[in-house]
Amino acid sequence: MEIEIADQLAILGHPQRLAVFRLLMRRYPGRVASGELATALGIKASTMSTYLAALARAGLVEQARAGTSIFYTVDMTAVRRMFGVLFTECCRGRPDLCLPFDRGATPMTDRTYNVLFICTGNSARSIFAESILRRAAGDRFTAFSAGTRPGTKLNDFAVQVLQDKGHDVSVLRSKDISEFSGPDAPRLDFVFTVCDQAANEECPAWDGQPVSGHWGMPDPVKAEGTDAQKALAFQHAYGALKNRIEAFTALPIASLDRIALQSAVDQIGRTSPEELA
Repeated sequence: MEIEIADQLAILGHPQRLAVFRLLMRRYPGRVASGELATALGIKASTMSTYLAALARAGLVEQARAGTSIFYTVDMTAVRRMFGVLFTECCRGRPDLCLPFDRGATPMTDRTYNVLFICTGNSARSIFAESILRRAAGDRFTAFSAGTRPGTKLNDFAVQVLQDKGHDVSVLRSKDISEFSGPDAPRLDFVFTVCDQAANEECPAWDGQPVSGHWGMPDPVKAEGTDAQKALAFQHAYGALKNRIEAFTALPIASLDRIALQSAVDQIGRTSPEELA
């Protein structure tokens, strides 16, 4: 086991292999094509294949073929075993030396939780999520949204969908995630990415280690065709997010420890929105 751990740490000691691993962790439990990984990190396809092969040999990632593409995901069982050995051998099993492990066994308190939804432009999917959560459980959650590269205005189709469903759009605007970092920013309890591109990018190191999840879905802004066909894509995105948020608000958050809560959030991201309906 010590040799295996040493090999895994050596593999992760390379900056670009570590970057690949971190991106896959952000996208967990989803699977990511090698080409998307290469594009997101600016790495040549042949070099990316070498990095992924090394991570796979170390048991840190798994691969699966779909058609002509190979998709990768983190082997979470192996990763947990690696951290478990480090915790036992290096931290001597003492949570006072390795505080993040201690936090995993602490239940969330029963209070109002701050939730941030992130996409690239903060013009459609993330504002859908913010609006849905605000109306679904506004007494239990304070909802926010932001973009990694926000535009100057909200998408017209998205605004129309929200107005048709009776949401107050006057409180919405496109904003950068930088508004949620720094000493004056709200302390976040949950952070969800709702598009793959945003999940591929590095976000700030949030204070307090919020529970994070990836609920990626197709971008309705990229829908083509008639206005009716485009509007339908926005309706589908709204419905998919509504199903996921309803599953999230049904969780007994105050009675779950961090590990159980993270697992539940991952399961919502893993399950198709139709199955949650």
